[in-house]
This record gives sequence, C-alpha cells and structure tokens, in this order.
Amino acid sequence: MRWRATYVWLLATATLVFQPLKAQHHQEQHEHETHAAEHVQDAHHDAQHSDAEEAFDPSTLIMHHIADAHEFHAWGDHESGFTLPLPVILWTEGGLVSFLSSEFHHDDAGTHVVEKNGQRLVKYHEKIYYAADVPNDHGAYVTYVEGEDHAVANERPLDFSITKNVFSLLMSALVLILLFSAAGRSYKNGLVARGIGSFLEPLVVFVRDEIARPNIGEERYKKFMPYLLTLFFFIWMNNLIGLIPFFPFSSNLTGNIAVTFTLAFMTLIVTNVSANGGYWKHIFMPPVPWPLWIVMIPVELIGVISKPFALMVRLFANITAGHIIILSLTSLIFIFQSMAIAPVSVVFVLFMNFIELLVAALQAYIFTLLSALFIGLAHVDEHH
Repeated sequence: MRWRATYVWLLATATLVFQPLKAQHHQEQHEHETHAAEHVQDAHHDAQHSDAEEAFDPSTLIMHHIADAHEFHAWGDHESGFTLPLPVILWTEGGLVSFLSSEFHHDDAGTHVVEKNGQRLVKYHEKIYYAADVPNDHGAYVTYVEGEDHAVANERPLDFSITKNVFSLLMSALVLILLFSAAGRSYKNGLVARGIGSFLEPLVVFVRDEIARPNIGEERYKKFMPYLLTLFFFIWMNNLIGLIPFFPFSSNLTGNIAVTFTLAFMTLIVTNVSANGGYWKHIFMPPVPWPLWIVMIPVELIGVISKPFALMVRLFANITAGHIIILSLTSLIFIFQSMAIAPVSVVFVLFMNFIELLVAALQAYIFTLLSALFIGLAHVDEHH
C-alpha cells in the first residue's frame, strides 16, 4: 500500500498559574472561591482550545505526504518516529554548503533553523531560505511567507539537495540501468533471452510493435525506440515506486509537476527538432486561403505547445489523484474516530491500490503512445 503510518499531533494544554493573595480571612475565602471558579472556566476553555487544535486535519496530512521533502519520514514525530535524513546541498552567498537534513532542528515556532558558515538558514514548508534579522518570540529566525506573521527574509540559496523525489529518480535510473544491462548479457549465448531478459523482451516488443511502428512508421521508428523505451520504463518504474509503503516510502516523483514538465518538454524537443519540412510548412503555410493564415498560424503554434502541455498535466493529475484518494480513504478512520469505519476504509484502500497498479502501467503506456503519435505527425509526408 502507498499510505504510510498516519499520526495526530498531541498538544499540551496551558498550565494555570495561581498567585498568592494576602488579605483578611473572609477576603481570602472569597478570593479562593473566585479563583476556583476562574480555574474551572479556564480549564474548560483550554480543553476546548486543545480539542480544536488536536482535531485531525486530513488536508495537511495528505499535502505533507504527496509533497517533496528533504528526508524520508516513515512514521511518528521527528523525535520518536523513524526519519531518514538526506543530504542538503546549497549554493549560498558564502559558497557551497552541505550537511544532512537532520541538522535542522524543530523549534517551538514550527520552524527549522541551522547556522552554517556564519549564515542562518531556515527550512519552512520544505523550502530553504536565508533567515531574517528579526527573531520571533521564541528566539528563532524565521522566514517571511505571504499572508503569515513572520519576519522578512524571502531570499533563497540555490538548492541542489538530494530530496526524496531526487533520490527516487536516481534510484529508478540505477535500477533500470542494472535491469537492462542484465537483459543485454542474457543474449550473449544466443538469440533466446534468459532470466530477466525473458521478462523484459515482451515489453520491449510491445513498445515497438504497438506504439512505435504504427505511429511513427516502418522507415523511421528505429531511431526513436531508445527514447520511447526510456519514457515507458522510467514512468512505469516510478509509478510503481509510488505505491510502495516501505523504502522509499511512496515518493511521489511522477506526481511532481516539475518532473512531468521535463518529460513533456523532452517530447516537445524531440518532436520539433526531428520534424520534416512538411510539418513546418503545415504550421506556417496552412492549407487554407491565405487571408485565414493570420488566424491559423497562431492556432497551429498554440497546438505545438498544447500537445506536450496535455501530456504534462495528464500524468501529473492521474498520479497525484491516486495518492490523494488512498490517503483520503485512510483518513476516514481518524475523521470519524471510530474503529468501525476501519474495515470499510481498508477494503477500499486495497481496492484502490489494485486500481493504481493498472493506472501505473496505463499512464506509462499513454504518455509513450502520445509521444510517438506527436513524433509521427511531425514526419507526415507533405502530400498527406
């Protein structure tokens, strides 16, 4: 399952401070009764305030789990739970700075602060800023965030950190290199693959015969096969990694719009760089009466951008939606605060995970298929 162990932060109620009073006996008795009444009222108010603060917030939990982070957080809080820190690599005003994310400490204000090379650095909502020069009530230097009451320091160093998503990307790339290197070695003794090669060969043939050949054409498909195979297996691998509840703890790589943007941008570059003259003639000299070119040329240029844009949004939205649905179903247990809802929630989570196994392969197929289609459309002969 993709969901990780959920938790609710427990906040302690404020302590009541009583001051000694000096007066006559009847005044002492009267003031004692008054303070007792105030104590009951304050305790009731603090209990209500504590309950309000301790109310389970599913949106915060969900956004925390689908967002990128500088550490792997499996369960519990940062003190008693399991957290695996990752390297923080920053290019600051004082030069290159690197350290483990565990050096950021969590203060009372909810801000992470560290000092390196005479520079105060703040981690706020998993973004690292330079600290402001004005401390807050707790003495910590915090970052300015629009709409919130924090000191001003909105400058950020260049962040080259190995975050959770970066780690997942590098790990998946390494796994794919090892898998296909082993598959290549399995053909040394003949044309019949053995071991991992016998598993990967049908998938490679599927991409060739069902995606590349029909959409690009028999004459041109071979030179685009490395790119299409890389797309298919990279997306599929990371979609599956996002379903693993243990290490790397469901990192949401393909649910990160920066990653899907990069993949779509690569398709845009491959499509337009390899396009033939007929493709560009169709854009700048569309087959309509020339007075309509003033309308059709901008429409065609928008189409050049909108097709990879649709690729980017489709993959991002489908993978992110799957994470949100599963985490939302899990959160029902804590929203209703009843074990009676747990069996229903668990059954639906298991069902959604099986659906997500299908979606993982389906989204890899769709992204690769549409990329091949766009490449093929850029090579259509002029008379077509």
